Amino acid sequence: MEINSTEELGEYIRVSRKNQYLTQSDVAVACNVGVRYIVDLEKGKKTCELGKAMQVIKALGLKINIE
Repeated sequence: MEINSTEELGEYIRVSRKNQYLTQSDVAVACNVGVRYIVDLEKGKKTCELGKAMQVIKALGLKINIE
């Protein structure tokens, strides 16, 4: 999968979360962030902090490879 925008990253995270039957609140607690952050990240908000986004990606068991 190729991700070219914050919106595509947010959609990837949202679909992955739902496939694991997790709520936004579940992920927020696991990553020690607010639910609002998860909402914004899934919407592709461009100002979401990258370090926190990486925490969410890791918590969901996702990997990002850069070639």
